[in-house]
Amino acid sequence: MIPTHIEHIGIAVRKLDDAIPFYERLLGSPCYAIEEVTDQQVKTAFFRIGGTKIELLESTTPGGPIARFIDKRGEGIHHLAFAVGDVRGALEELSSAGVAPIDRTPRPGAEGLEIAFLHPHSTFGVLTELCGHPAKGGERSLELLMPCSSC
Repeated sequence: MIPTHIEHIGIAVRKLDDAIPFYERLLGSPCYAIEEVTDQQVKTAFFRIGGTKIELLESTTPGGPIARFIDKRGEGIHHLAFAVGDVRGALEELSSAGVAPIDRTPRPGAEGLEIAFLHPHSTFGVLTELCGHPAKGGERSLELLMPCSSC
């Protein structure tokens, strides 16, 4: 498994409406999409900077994973995501090398990507996400995919 690049950096925030204008000013780049991933109880906002993206994450439920993260650690960097050609293969390779996965199989993520997380206990304290394009024929329905209101 050799990542091709850092796909994105995930940042947990309490409210996208507060964080988006800050990141637009900081990066000098507009938010290009907002998407809700219902099964992950999260609403995301995306920015491009060079060949990498910044993903802001807001919980859509009080008990969701992002809400729990913020309650425990506060707002801030949540995860680092690497692009790989084959998420399933990368999971198998890493698992056989002793890296503990959170996801045993890939699942749908934001922007139509296939994702899987690795446990931070196995990755030196960094929640790590593997991202890739699903195999041909893989489909996914989006609950919400729209341009950012300030774009």
